[in-house]
Amino acid sequence: MSDNAKEIKPTDWHSPEMNARIKRRYRKEKWFKGLGFTAVILAAMFLVTLIGRIAGDGLYGFVQTSIELDIPFEESILGNPREMSKADFEENVRRANMLRIIDASLQGHFPDVKSRRDRRELLRMVSTGARAQIRDMVLANPSLVGTTERVRLLASDDVDQLRKGRIDASEPEANRKVKDKELGWYQKLKEEGRVSLNFHTTFLTSGDSRDPELAGIWGATVGSALTLLVTLAIAFPIGVLTAIYLEEFAPKNRLTDLIEVNINNLAAVPSIVFGLLGLAVFLGVMHLPRSAPLVGGLTLALMTLPTIIIASRASIKAVPPSIRDAARGLGASPMQVVFHHVVPLAMPGILTGTIIGMAQALGETAPLLMIGMVAFIVDIPGGVTDAATALPVQIFLWADSPERAFVEKTSAAILVLLTFLIAMNGLAIWLRQKFEQHW
Repeated sequence: MSDNAKEIKPTDWHSPEMNARIKRRYRKEKWFKGLGFTAVILAAMFLVTLIGRIAGDGLYGFVQTSIELDIPFEESILGNPREMSKADFEENVRRANMLRIIDASLQGHFPDVKSRRDRRELLRMVSTGARAQIRDMVLANPSLVGTTERVRLLASDDVDQLRKGRIDASEPEANRKVKDKELGWYQKLKEEGRVSLNFHTTFLTSGDSRDPELAGIWGATVGSALTLLVTLAIAFPIGVLTAIYLEEFAPKNRLTDLIEVNINNLAAVPSIVFGLLGLAVFLGVMHLPRSAPLVGGLTLALMTLPTIIIASRASIKAVPPSIRDAARGLGASPMQVVFHHVVPLAMPGILTGTIIGMAQALGETAPLLMIGMVAFIVDIPGGVTDAATALPVQIFLWADSPERAFVEKTSAAILVLLTFLIAMNGLAIWLRQKFEQHW
């Protein structure tokens, strides 16, 4: 010990100076723990508030207001199925003006409405999709012709918002979309028990629409599924094989070091850059169909590849060298060592990284916007070359719509997307826990 060093005596640990230092240290630790706990509580509060707000609006997106009307299936409009062939009858029904049937039903219920303008406003209380409802009913059951049946028809988005309390009936008429006459008609129907709120299957089974009450997510869901299938078919084999080569076979030189650095850098590149690449290569050079899941899948595969490669390399590297040495000692070739021993043991981590990368691709919007998957698509895509949109893009389109009813549709679609993301991440955790081995 040097002469300048101060010797600490045992009694110095209990000196007032040392006690003060210990108290200050404990006080700082308490402050640090308190700040950390406060940060966790604040983050949880923000998350609960966000999810609660989305769920509060989104749950209304799964229900829709309906109006029950006594529909006269008039033979003069629909034709007589007993006097016509099946093909002629179906063609006549498809051409029939279903608005006349709905108008006749409303006129029978509101005989005081005489003017043409009022009758048009009365018809607007029922969704434009009601015509398709009646047509499908007649095509499915021609015996309805000549009878009068009580039918539950979709209400318009304004009536739906009024039923859900989104439109305040106590406000002055000038400040709300539903006028006093329409409010009176609605109150009469409600008093008679003809207005109800029901689970909206159309939201889960149809494509996009200009009318909020007819808009659904099935088209976007199918588009996302087809896009992810293309992404998985391309990114998984290329990513895993690249990781195997770099980790097991590639020589350690400046070229492989450069490749590894670029792969790590690509993982941090903004996703819109991959969208620009897809726009330039797949659409500009290869002339693939615009707005198709094929192009979307190729673009997202480029974005997902670095994630899969990095996760796969980490999983392969985690396999103990003794496994490789034991396989070589038994006479296995390098290919047999890798594909019979190393890859099966690394597969849980590889699958986990792949699923997380696919979940990231599922939630991406910017690359798909760049390649044209932002188009208004009503039909359900039947293949990877058909025009389609994806769930995140559908959410973007609805969020930009001016109609108030699209707010709850947007929130409902977000809930569906979050459900898929949570399920995919849960699957990744389950696969890791089920197949992971400890050495």
